[in-house]
Amino acid sequence: MTAPAKVRVPLTGDDLRQVYGRFPTGVVAVCAEVDGAPVGIAVSTFVPVSLDPPLVSICVRTASATWPLLRRAPGLGISVLGAHHEGVARALAGPAEHRFRDVATERRDAGALFVTEAPLSLRVRVIDDVVAGDHLIAVCRVDEVLVDDGHGPLVFHRSALRPLVAA
Repeated sequence: MTAPAKVRVPLTGDDLRQVYGRFPTGVVAVCAEVDGAPVGIAVSTFVPVSLDPPLVSICVRTASATWPLLRRAPGLGISVLGAHHEGVARALAGPAEHRFRDVATERRDAGALFVTEAPLSLRVRVIDDVVAGDHLIAVCRVDEVLVDDGHGPLVFHRSALRPLVAA
């Protein structure tokens, strides 16, 4: 049996999006209450950074109109979305005025807003953000963690949202 031939891919935006999409990632909601209204986005680039101090990072497009609003919030809620949250992920990736129409949330300290029934919720505050090409890398300090083992995660792979099923 012959192994399939490897294909060299051009370094263009659309091609790289397809290449990077071959790496499965979790999907998180990054939300806060800003000026009394819910604000949030779906993010598929979430990375634990450090245990001491507890740090995580997210990447957000520099062109995002939502990030400047979230950036000024004293606290952010990062909700790792569960397999049952596909609709939530799609809503938070859609038009800002419709993002919270059918999304159940709960507010906690510092205005952090969380998607209900998330397998993992982290209350964080942004301590730095760095421009990296067409994205910002936001480094966040973790102030609180809540775990709900009753739900499996949602994964983004090859431009599709999929539940991660344990073997």
